[in-house]
Amino acid sequence: MRVDVARLVAALLIIPAINVYSQDPVAEKYAQTITADDLSYDLHVLASDSLEGRETGKKGQKMAARFLASEFKKYGLQPPVKTDSGMSYFQKFELVKKEWEEVYLVVDKKKKVFLQDFYVYGDISLPKEEKLKVVFAGYGIDSPTYSDYTGLDVKGKAVIIFMGEPVKDGNSLVTGSKTLSYWANDWRRKAGAAKQKGAKCVFVIIGQEQKDFDARLTQLKHHLQQPTMGFTYKERPGSAFFVPVQLAAELLKTTEKELLNDKDTLGQTVKPVNLKLKSAHLKAKVKVKSTPVYTENVLGYIEGTDKKGEVLVITAHYDHLGKEGDKIFYGADDDGSGTSALMELAQAFGKAKQEGHPPRRSILIMPVTGEEKGLLGSEYYTDHPVFPLDSTVVDLNIDMIGRLDEAHEKNPNYVYLIGSNKLSTELHKISEEANTTYTHIDLDYKFNAPDDPNRFYYRSDHYNFAKNKIPVIFYFNGTHADYHQATDTVDKILFTKMEKITRLVFYTAWELANRDKRIIVDVNGD
Repeated sequence: MRVDVARLVAALLIIPAINVYSQDPVAEKYAQTITADDLSYDLHVLASDSLEGRETGKKGQKMAARFLASEFKKYGLQPPVKTDSGMSYFQKFELVKKEWEEVYLVVDKKKKVFLQDFYVYGDISLPKEEKLKVVFAGYGIDSPTYSDYTGLDVKGKAVIIFMGEPVKDGNSLVTGSKTLSYWANDWRRKAGAAKQKGAKCVFVIIGQEQKDFDARLTQLKHHLQQPTMGFTYKERPGSAFFVPVQLAAELLKTTEKELLNDKDTLGQTVKPVNLKLKSAHLKAKVKVKSTPVYTENVLGYIEGTDKKGEVLVITAHYDHLGKEGDKIFYGADDDGSGTSALMELAQAFGKAKQEGHPPRRSILIMPVTGEEKGLLGSEYYTDHPVFPLDSTVVDLNIDMIGRLDEAHEKNPNYVYLIGSNKLSTELHKISEEANTTYTHIDLDYKFNAPDDPNRFYYRSDHYNFAKNKIPVIFYFNGTHADYHQATDTVDKILFTKMEKITRLVFYTAWELANRDKRIIVDVNGD
């Protein structure tokens, strides 16, 4: 076969030309302004002793908010919040803080100790001791294909449920396939279903053995000891008592072994089995003290040009856990790292606009408060948006990007991406192409699985946008030994890793802001 050498050479020359052409030199110029040194400067301020762990409503959080607003002003971002005195960088709102005053259970005259025998999460309020009848509702599922409430009266009673869902021969009895339903790991959904049926309160069984409960309680104890926060204008969804199998068996006057056998029985048929277990004599009291808390999201706005009515939102939470005595929970990775990334993104996009390269779509860079109290700042924004939600194109959320998790100890060149394909296939493709073209990071989708038991998709601020059908990407490095500990400090942060991930966010946002067509929602994700 005769080879046309001239044509072959010409064809080969086209290949690198295509790759170079696909890169945007203007985007590259401003991405280069995002540096490890600048990220280090920002984070050393945010995770300093003087900010005292940035707890929502406390002095350190207020100081952080003023620092962030001053940086936005320096970078040329506009204050978009209308107030009586003019435009502001602060979206202020009121929360209510609830502190445990007296919490206990009495089961057949035996008093059970809070944060030892059981724990409570959510807005439970039983200010006076109440007697309650106990009923067992299996997995607590109420779906068209499988309902544990068929023929079961739970009105005014305490309902006990297992986590998970019934599986037979490897298939979920809820979905009819090997894919678990959204009920499997969502205790809030289960608690909500019980409340809709008239239940007074819900008890969720943790694990198969006492050690499972003890491990979970150890992990959460510091968080559970802290006051909870919620809104003054609505009740927080989902509240429950959490108990080990042993205590659940006491409440149902059975044994641990028999209760676990009963659980296995539930997975044998699509038609739920109503197990007529007995009720112990239960008394419960949950008395709380309520006080107001005032806090604020910080908003910096870059107005677009011909498509300025469409808005990209980029978020991170700037609050953390605060202080416990003299011990400061610095939150360098969680989420000082994400907040520092926002500052560098503000600088890059602000500089681009000042030098004649504004985005076509508008960009809102928003460090939010109250994430550690239950995603409250982002929820307040989506309840009270400064820019209409139907004009909001995407939320790119950055929460912990400065450390390594156990699975990547030998490979810092990674980031977990969560949510990119759950609502928009276009968003996922744009994200992948930005990485292939510019940053070459290993994109790990492990935690994007629908049945991820960690439920990270639901645990950071992007979810308040996602539940309003706004496409999202969550950038995350996974947890580590210092997660929610006072040892989450700046000296352990990998700033070159942060630089690379922040540039990936920039390139993705640049494309989303400047492309001809707005990405569409074409996936019916949960």
